[in-house]
Amino acid sequence: MGCRFCVTGQQGFHGNLTAGDIMSQVLCIPEVEQLTNIVFMGMGEPMDNLDSILAATDILTADWGLAWSPKRITVSTVGITPVMRRFLDESRCHLAVSLHNPFGDERAQLMPMEKAYPIADTIELLRQYDWSGQRRVSFEYIMFDGLNDSRRHADGLLRLLKGLPCRINLIRFHTSPDMPFRTASADAIRAFQGHLNCHGITCTLRASRGEDIMAACGLLAGKENNVEISYRG
Repeated sequence: MGCRFCVTGQQGFHGNLTAGDIMSQVLCIPEVEQLTNIVFMGMGEPMDNLDSILAATDILTADWGLAWSPKRITVSTVGITPVMRRFLDESRCHLAVSLHNPFGDERAQLMPMEKAYPIADTIELLRQYDWSGQRRVSFEYIMFDGLNDSRRHADGLLRLLKGLPCRINLIRFHTSPDMPFRTASADAIRAFQGHLNCHGITCTLRASRGEDIMAACGLLAGKENNVEISYRG
């Protein structure tokens, strides 16, 4: 998707996972019996591989499969609205939208796909669905120093999401030597989170894991460009 803060995306596209590939990743985990939740997020845009995603979630939730509740599964997207509509119509799994800035012009500087799929259109589509039950929509929001961590941005989120039952997951930006961005300060993140919570939007701060081995959110990448390791799904 060309997000300018994502090291993973700089590897380029090398192929899609099949439903079998996805299920193999799940079933090969030694602790598979202890799994509680699965999130389709990370190396690629799930909505660009929706057929495989839907086939895999069917296996995960079917009585003849793993018989999971769809409420244990979340599928993420940057907001490809035509495909997202199909997902919302054909699946009962949770949805997570990568937002990162409430203002379209500023978001486009971080996420060029904003020009094709404006966040305002994404929110308008989400408002057409019922989120008052167990199905949940959440928004991922990476905190960048000086770019999206101000009171103005928090107020912009409140206006953008007003009346939409949802939650916001704040994510500390994981720095990389090749990136010009820096993470917001702990004080700025706490103030941002507190402002949203005080005004009625549930806002949590995601715990960061794997940064020490360059495997945290947005950092997962290979050192060899000729190895096919970037897959959607």
